[in-house]
Amino acid sequence: MYAPRLLASLCLGVVLPFAAMAQPAPSSTPPVTVSDPATLKAAREVVTQMQGDRTALLSAIAAPMVGMMQQIGIKQQDQAQALVQEVVMPTLTAHYDELLDIQAHSFASALGKDDLQAIAAFYATPAGKRLVTVQPQLAQAQLAGTQQWMQSVMPELQGKLTKAIQAHGWTTGGQPKAR
Repeated sequence: MYAPRLLASLCLGVVLPFAAMAQPAPSSTPPVTVSDPATLKAAREVVTQMQGDRTALLSAIAAPMVGMMQQIGIKQQDQAQALVQEVVMPTLTAHYDELLDIQAHSFASALGKDDLQAIAAFYATPAGKRLVTVQPQLAQAQLAGTQQWMQSVMPELQGKLTKAIQAHGWTTGGQPKAR
């Protein structure tokens, strides 16, 4: 049926948050440019503080990367882990500053220098440092909560999507039925 596949694809961004990190950015998206070096510097500081310990963050990414290796065909767990440790993690580590730059440009394009400095000041406080420390735990809890929520609304959503598809006269391929 069309609705479960649609729902599954809608949920991918929620269920697989690290998968996006392995995907190249769309080439049609123009790079964000920020002309003010002070704003960009403040954004880089915020992003660096938000990421917390680089090694801990990259280590947290390793397990999902093993799963991704298995999804692309490396079925043996030990082989997938070896590839992650030998190839994926060193490559991500070598290019980590590029990720920070991309994120900093995004922050600098959305927030002004004063806001970024205020955010950086917060992250420098004990509460801000604790937030960074518990962010992986919070992300996991949010993911679990979102999955639970999606499961609870899935039956209602499936029923409504099925009715809407039928009301439009569409087939499972999205094309109108031949009349």
